Amino acid sequence: MNPQTSVNRRSVLAAAGVGVLGVAVAACAGSGTGPGEDKPADPTVRLTFTPALDAEAPSPIAEISVRADDGFLNPDVKLTNPRGVVVEGALSPDRTTYTIGEPLGYGTDYTWSGTAVGTDGKVVPVAGTFTTLEPSSQLNVVVNIGDGQEVGIAAPLILKFNGTVEDKAAVERALTVTTTPPTEGSWAWLGEDNGSRVHWRPREYFAPGTKVNMVAKLYGLDHGGGAYGAADVTSDFSIGRAQVVKAVESSHRIVVLRDGAELMSLPCSYGGGDLDRNVTRSGIHVVTEKYEEFFMSNPAAGYFNIRERWAVRISNNGEFIHANPATVNVQGAANVTNGCINLSEADAERYFREAIYGDPVEVTGTRIPLSEADGDIYDWIFDWETWQGMSAIKGEVRESSVPATPRGAPTSNAPTSNAPAPR
Repeated sequence: MNPQTSVNRRSVLAAAGVGVLGVAVAACAGSGTGPGEDKPADPTVRLTFTPALDAEAPSPIAEISVRADDGFLNPDVKLTNPRGVVVEGALSPDRTTYTIGEPLGYGTDYTWSGTAVGTDGKVVPVAGTFTTLEPSSQLNVVVNIGDGQEVGIAAPLILKFNGTVEDKAAVERALTVTTTPPTEGSWAWLGEDNGSRVHWRPREYFAPGTKVNMVAKLYGLDHGGGAYGAADVTSDFSIGRAQVVKAVESSHRIVVLRDGAELMSLPCSYGGGDLDRNVTRSGIHVVTEKYEEFFMSNPAAGYFNIRERWAVRISNNGEFIHANPATVNVQGAANVTNGCINLSEADAERYFREAIYGDPVEVTGTRIPLSEADGDIYDWIFDWETWQGMSAIKGEVRESSVPATPRGAPTSNAPTSNAPAPR
């Protein structure tokens, strides 16, 4: 429904006039101090709406309530949306306040109805309407790690927005990460990638077995530039075993360590150093995907749709650890690839089956470092001080300054929220 665009479209509360009149009558009544004079009349109930009925486009997550002074609210008080659906709410035990307990929708008309009774015994209507704000746009967000997932010790938590977040500080203050055991970490805003993105990573690799809970209170939050959050987002996941790949280029091998002990040592071939585009980048890569078979293309190298087996992606610049029978004869002796780390088919399958999202692959000894130009996860190229400086709030003390989202706010881990619409 289109939002109301002017205050004069909102109905005026009938009870407000009654309340004012009741106070006036009481003020004009006799003092009651003389013999035989009438007692002052009990005041008529006065109603206070939050937000006020003439409020300009209140937020759907603002406090929504009606309060009765000099009287009580009856159990028939309710707030309804345009479809006649009653919004969840509760009457206080003393019957003086009725408070809404779930978020409202954007750009929607809501109607109060019911009755209240004053200490004078007079019944007055609880009546009036208001319209919530209509954002110029709504931003959805996707989280890279789903509920219940087990990931590697280098996995960053990534929130990817489908548009630009102008007020990054406000959004970051709405993000909470809780870890068990406690783990030092920080958010950092990386470059735009068809929308804003913010990553959270620990100072050092996660400890194995760490439990991570992330809550993003984004629904109803002003993201700046007229955009508001489309849904809250949460993620609960855990850190698995500590697996690290040590990839020293000069060794022509990769060594896979599991919880500090060697799991496997495999002969390999790294990128040839003759051309910059062929150099395997040095730095901490992160496993993001794996495929039993993957069709690879490299126009600069002159090949297209070449089928490779047991491919584990470690960077979005095209670097994989994968099987390549064509280089088996030099694996363990020479570096000849176009940037990937080549293994034999048997070794590639063995490594493939042990790799999970978030495992670090530490490449050292090549002449070109991993950089921001090399894909979406390059979080570990930054030292801790630099990473903290990429936060929009730069280490400010976090306090609970973000209004609590009412229970039932829409939540989503998907590009488009399929959560129930707010009432």
